[in-house]
Amino acid sequence: MKIRPRRNRASEVIRSFTRETLFSLDHLIYPLFVMDGKGIKDEITSLPGNYRWSTDTVIGEVSACMELGIRSFILFPKVDNALKDPEASYGYDESNFYLEAARQIKKRCPSCVLVSDVALDPYSSHGHDGLVIDGIIDNDKTLPLLSKMAVLQAQAGFDIIGPSDMMDGRVGMIRNALDREGWVHTGIMSYTAKYASAYYGPFRDALDSAPVEEESVPTDKRTYQMDPANKFEAFTEADLDVMEGADFLMVKPAIHYLDVIHLLKENYQMPIAAYHVSGECAMLSAACQNGWLDFQQAMPEALLSIKRAGADVIITYFAKDYAQLVSQ
Repeated sequence: MKIRPRRNRASEVIRSFTRETLFSLDHLIYPLFVMDGKGIKDEITSLPGNYRWSTDTVIGEVSACMELGIRSFILFPKVDNALKDPEASYGYDESNFYLEAARQIKKRCPSCVLVSDVALDPYSSHGHDGLVIDGIIDNDKTLPLLSKMAVLQAQAGFDIIGPSDMMDGRVGMIRNALDREGWVHTGIMSYTAKYASAYYGPFRDALDSAPVEEESVPTDKRTYQMDPANKFEAFTEADLDVMEGADFLMVKPAIHYLDVIHLLKENYQMPIAAYHVSGECAMLSAACQNGWLDFQQAMPEALLSIKRAGADVIITYFAKDYAQLVSQ
């Protein structure tokens, strides 16, 4: 046999010569859940190792993560039900704790990158990403509220705005609003292909943001999030986001949608982000806790598979675990 592929696998050094996918902490964004209050570090039962942090404690967590080499974070707000209403008005209230958390983090850790979340569901009493009017998610009436939210987030110090709502036209509306207010250098990481997935459960537990079961309120998000059966529909969403001014195109979830990540990477000259969502991470964690998988082997392989599919940026709840692993 003249051709023996095993010769190039003979040692770690030789394997490194031909390694096709290079992956590092620079490719990771760590999600953090913030809430009002002080001295809070509340573990999320369905997402072990992840916590709800108050404004004061989240600063310490960001600092600790930066010492490990994690430099980018995406923040999500856990809002008290008393502050929620059908218009999600607390989301664009200048005094809301989410904006204050960003201000305080940037003050203490100015070199970190903060990505925001733009949607109504953390703040709405019905749990939907847009306004519910006569039992329908009203796309166009939602857009001004998302734009207002995005401008306030830019003012608070967020470097990249993350519209996760899946309303048609929201990227263009937000881009115009940011530019009009002078935030021309603030980027937009659009949730381009966000699927109506079954794997968001722990995230909704963390924020208490699932759609409520009430009369005249849709019980799911399938009228605005993408159908899991569709792949090429992602082209339509991506074309619109590029045209409207997005700086990153995101696929969510990641592990179960590697084909969509690859599709966008092969067809667009833009950075591709992937969200390794809560349910995907929780599944792997549960298998490891039961002794069915080895966490230190399975977790990096999962992240590597997302990078290999074409993701330039990976949002994952395992970012800190990976940083601790590679620092050993």
